Amino acid sequence: MASAARPPDAVVADLLLDRGETVATAESCTAGLLAARFADRAGSSAYLIGGFVTYANEAKTAEVGVPAELLARVGAVSEEVAVAMAEGARRRLGTTYGLSTTGVAGPGGGTETKPVGLVHIAVAAAERTVHRELRLDGDRAAIRRETVTCALELLADVLGGPATQPG
Repeated sequence: MASAARPPDAVVADLLLDRGETVATAESCTAGLLAARFADRAGSSAYLIGGFVTYANEAKTAEVGVPAELLARVGAVSEEVAVAMAEGARRRLGTTYGLSTTGVAGPGGGTETKPVGLVHIAVAAAERTVHRELRLDGDRAAIRRETVTCALELLADVLGGPATQPG
């Protein structure tokens, strides 16, 4: 009988611990929830090095090095900025992986081209950066929670982990 899928944070924790690898976060719409999800697990200090809450564009530039011209050109809620945030967090804290979130959690702030529920997440590693665009439904809290789960699932995918279940 096959074992049940595990929550993505458990999968990620085991893989990072087994490999001696580390992660840093750069969060906008989740404002620290992703780092908190890592830190909810005992022993997370072995792989969670730190994180940045970069809610304002100025913080994205100052804390993780997102170029101001990039923000002006494509906006904070974009693939390019999610990638730059993940790469910047990884670079600033010297970790194996950088993990980022940026999006429109609502209830306001959405536009026709960037509606509420549009989120971009990215994982940066030395050899590549992987991006995923999400279109989420629900209220602000639900969008933020689902973003965290999806970011952990993306990291698990990059790590080559087994299938996960929402956690």
